[in-house]
Amino acid sequence: MSRASRNLLAGSVTLLVGLWLWRFARGVDLPLVTPAKVGVVMMCAGGAEILLGLYRAARTSAGPR
Repeated sequence: MSRASRNLLAGSVTLLVGLWLWRFARGVDLPLVTPAKVGVVMMCAGGAEILLGLYRAARTSAGPR
């Protein structure tokens, strides 16, 4: 499995878990964190990792110059 594939897979999983937290854990209040806010942060991190995976895939498909 290439680094680009790993980034795409990990980013997708992180984004989906963050979406789930943001969508379904809004009413839960914990003393230190709010799960909905953690979900938004995870979605941003997952999106960034997906973009990194797409960049790496495009870079390797272009080949050396």
